[in-house]
Amino acid sequence: MSSLIRTPFGPESTAAEVVAGVDLSGKRAVVTGASSGIGIETARALAGAGAQVTLAVRDTARGAEVAADISTTTGNDHVEVAPIELADPSSVDAFVQAWSGPLHILVNNAGIMAIPERTLTDYGQELHFATNHLGHFRLAVGLHDALAAAAGARIVSVSSAGNLVSPVNFDDLNYSFIPYDGIGAYGQSKTANVLFAVGVGQRWADDGIAANALMPGAVSTGLMRHMDPAWFADQEGNMPMKVKTPAQGAATSTLLAASPLVDGVTGRYFEDVNEAKTVTERGDGGSGVAPYALDPANAERLWDISLNLIRS
Repeated sequence: MSSLIRTPFGPESTAAEVVAGVDLSGKRAVVTGASSGIGIETARALAGAGAQVTLAVRDTARGAEVAADISTTTGNDHVEVAPIELADPSSVDAFVQAWSGPLHILVNNAGIMAIPERTLTDYGQELHFATNHLGHFRLAVGLHDALAAAAGARIVSVSSAGNLVSPVNFDDLNYSFIPYDGIGAYGQSKTANVLFAVGVGQRWADDGIAANALMPGAVSTGLMRHMDPAWFADQEGNMPMKVKTPAQGAATSTLLAASPLVDGVTGRYFEDVNEAKTVTERGDGGSGVAPYALDPANAERLWDISLNLIRS
């Protein structure tokens, strides 16, 4: 791979700082999970740069409150709300069918984390994999033509340091045999998020569609409600990962969604608003990306499996 991409930004940069000076007028964006956490701040940054933003959320009442707040703080009245439940294929399909016209930016931001008990959807998929990966995969595939029509569309796949916890268990995606662990299941889905971006780079580049994955950083949001803070500590009990504000956590998503600094870049993994290094083992702090998460063969295998699952 070519040298790692470096930007003027870092771990304390905010989404607003990353998008300063960028004009997204006439661009249309969808942000899933934009009713809480970094999803709100990603949507706010895109709206602040002039984009027409759709908040794709489960709780549309909460989404309407967020949309109103974003419109007030940015002066952009083109902030809309649409329902989506990523673990429900019919809900994802309804969102796709309701969309018309080009789509310039798709931020696959929504997610769940560390569910204590193994849970399967009504369609038989483990809940982390179904929500974090398969629902977003179905959404992107359904919106492919809209993305291609935008001539230079970007997909942002929000992963995490969880990719360092588990590869995709291709022979047991649902933990039917492997002992279930909430962190492991979350990690599998986050690796899948990276492999999805790699897969888009392999399959959709000729359509003018780029995709990159990212680690937003440790952000204290509702996503972490099932987590024991001690899990993040190193052997001395220190917290090597500095907790970011939601605006800081949204900075890397915003870079990949809107910044000219990454024009033409696809299939890569970023953290702290810069491209991350590939690491050979997981260390304290959760920095870097695992080789298996960027492996083209793994990306191809996951894509084929995911297509079969959404078409079955």
